[in-house]
Amino acid sequence: MFSIFKKKNTVSISKGYFPILTDIHSHILPGIDDGSPNIDTSINLIEGLMKIGIKKSIATPHIIGDLYRNNSITINNALVLLKNEITARNIDFNVSAAAEYMLDDYFLELLTNKIPLLTIKDNFVLTEFSYAERPYNQQQMVFCLITEGYQPILAHPERYGYYHNDYKQYHLLNELGFLLQVNLLSLTGYYGKPVAKAANYIVKNNLASFTATDLHHSRHLQALQLPSNQRIFAEIFAGKTFNTEMSF
Repeated sequence: MFSIFKKKNTVSISKGYFPILTDIHSHILPGIDDGSPNIDTSINLIEGLMKIGIKKSIATPHIIGDLYRNNSITINNALVLLKNEITARNIDFNVSAAAEYMLDDYFLELLTNKIPLLTIKDNFVLTEFSYAERPYNQQQMVFCLITEGYQPILAHPERYGYYHNDYKQYHLLNELGFLLQVNLLSLTGYYGKPVAKAANYIVKNNLASFTATDLHHSRHLQALQLPSNQRIFAEIFAGKTFNTEMSF
């Protein structure tokens, strides 16, 4: 299992500490999902990320069968538009793109038809479950992904309320083959106390392999920038450096 932490020799945390330099989960591409609606908003979000110390974002727009049927063309077109604007404004920021795949029937269709998935890096694929109901086929989904040569990352498992009364499920998800990605704002109570409790459990029990912003809009950015929330990050990650053990 990957670990998000690497021990340091000191517990000193500098002012303005932020636990990640590369953000592997964000919705900053303009106009293709429920994230940034336009190029100016995308640039504003990027400039805000830079202020808290992030050097690179891997944009991960949703691919959901009944809502956002994005593909390599729509995502690449939005990425090119954003990168061109970054260059035009002389902004020193690295952005690339993958996707956040809802594990639904449409996703199984993509796998069945051997459609290449958009990966975070190498074979790592960001996935998500429905918030509404517990997946009945999570074992089948992860088996299909691994059989096709992919390593699934499950986004924000702490936000799926159906797991809040059964934390053993987080261990089971790891055992099935999912790497878990916790949202930073989940740790602050932004999504409510049950989510914060679950997120802390996942991190403190070394079940998380990644953490990320899951940035959608300016309200997320403002929360990430709050000194009180940054102190929470410092307390949780004190003496440790975020480390995905991967080079993006």
